[in-house]
Amino acid sequence: MAGRKYNLNGAHYGLPINTPAKTYGRRGADVGCGICRCCFNCLACCGGCLLSIICNILIGVAVFLGIVALILWFILRPNVVKFQVADANLTRFDLDPQSNNLHYNLSLNFSIRNPNRRLGIHYDQLEASGYYGDQRFAAVNMLSFYQGHKNTTEIGTEFNGQRLVLLGAGGREDLREDQKSGIYRIDVKLRFKIRFKFGFLNSWAFRPKVKCHLKVPLTSANSTGGFQFHPTKCHVDL
Repeated sequence: MAGRKYNLNGAHYGLPINTPAKTYGRRGADVGCGICRCCFNCLACCGGCLLSIICNILIGVAVFLGIVALILWFILRPNVVKFQVADANLTRFDLDPQSNNLHYNLSLNFSIRNPNRRLGIHYDQLEASGYYGDQRFAAVNMLSFYQGHKNTTEIGTEFNGQRLVLLGAGGREDLREDQKSGIYRIDVKLRFKIRFKFGFLNSWAFRPKVKCHLKVPLTSANSTGGFQFHPTKCHVDL
């Protein structure tokens, strides 16, 4: 032992030993955060899948309804109903300048054409209104009826009576011109409820609007120059 010599000048050190870092707080915090993230991701994924399913269902329903509508159109080949005023007879159209009461007597015959080969038509709640300028002077209810395939129906109505009509300067000037010529520019509007019938099936109700721009000679006028009323087509707005 005494003969051994130790060299203490060249010290040698090994790899450093890392001391584990101390953590503070609850032990299950990391576990809880992981579960929350997992649940959120699952909900986001499920929500996206649900929206995708709903969109696919809606697109499928729209495509199906479009195909059904296209097939029905090819089968039924629906056409717009045609209206015209076949005849009009005006025997009185006087505006009292003192009371602004319009006295009128106008009879009309309508010709209604159903051009459809497979569709019948129910006409309900018919109302005809007479207008001079933008002022309504008459309104009458007409009888409901059913019209078969490829059929033309003629119906008549009459405006008779008096009503307060307030015309502006332009309307009064138009009236003076019409009185001078003996030809009156009168508008007639039809409002009604329409249902199509195919076999024993009836469609839902539509409410089209029909407007007719008429030039009607006063029967008692001598200044019309032989002007006669001509059948006038009406505009149909579905």
